[in-house]
Amino acid sequence: MSLVRRLDHVAILVRSTDEALRFYEGHLGLTVHSSEEIDSPHARLTYLDTGNAFLQLLEPLDDESPLATMLEENGEGLHHICFGVDDVEEAVAAMSDPGSTVVLGNGRGRISSFATAVGSQKVRIECTGFDRAADVEASPGFLPGDASAEESSGGIDSGAGR
Repeated sequence: MSLVRRLDHVAILVRSTDEALRFYEGHLGLTVHSSEEIDSPHARLTYLDTGNAFLQLLEPLDDESPLATMLEENGEGLHHICFGVDDVEEAVAAMSDPGSTVVLGNGRGRISSFATAVGSQKVRIECTGFDRAADVEASPGFLPGDASAEESSGGIDSGAGR
């Protein structure tokens, strides 16, 4: 049985949320689902709806933070992937290397934590609480597209939800 219930979001470390939105809203047509500032680390989290998961723009708001240092050293780009799980603390402990400490945080009003795993091919893995009602039942699982393309293909079957 898998600890993972769904892909919740993919996070991109950015210098400027406003600048990044010019591309993700302007060119891809994604819409902002929510945006918030968190204290630790001091950052702005902006979630764009991709239909079955979110794209998170992660902007450091403290020039002295580890996020800002990472941004300076490596530039903008992929920061982490996040999975929805039933029990964040249990899942992160199971995914992490033995002896790792689970440190809980939050985003979008949900508990979250990063796994510490050498075997993740250098991809940072975060887990956040899975909410079936919000993540599956309240979501169609896809974005509205070009109506003429949907008509010519016979429509879209929503299948699994977000």
